[in-house]
Amino acid sequence: MANLTKLRIRNLTKGTDLADRADVADNSAARQKGLLKHTGLAEGEGLWIVPCEGVHTFFMKFAIDVIFINKKRVVTKIRPNMVKSRIALSIRAHSTIELPVGVIQKSRTAAGDQLELEKYEGSADSSAKDHVPH
Repeated sequence: MANLTKLRIRNLTKGTDLADRADVADNSAARQKGLLKHTGLAEGEGLWIVPCEGVHTFFMKFAIDVIFINKKRVVTKIRPNMVKSRIALSIRAHSTIELPVGVIQKSRTAAGDQLELEKYEGSADSSAKDHVPH
């Protein structure tokens, strides 16, 4: 993805990491493209889609874990192992995080958990970092 901003995503409630180099889809073109051109996600990768109340896996080449969060970064719904040709929605969500299958289970993430999204510039010198505004 063209966006150089990367995210570290952490489940503060459980003290577990969800991603250390997630991409951000925060414009119309990036949200529409999503992960459609990808062939998979490696451990630590992901995609934060904002704003977003629903996702689909039509035309996707792999399954994903999906986490819906509200503006306060509280998990409103989880959808582990979402295989191709499915739709998931959460009307209470403000944004969605797509992750490799198994991350939800491994991190023990559940509805009601508090997440932290920390952005940094995805370059060799990634010293600039700060919390993502609400």
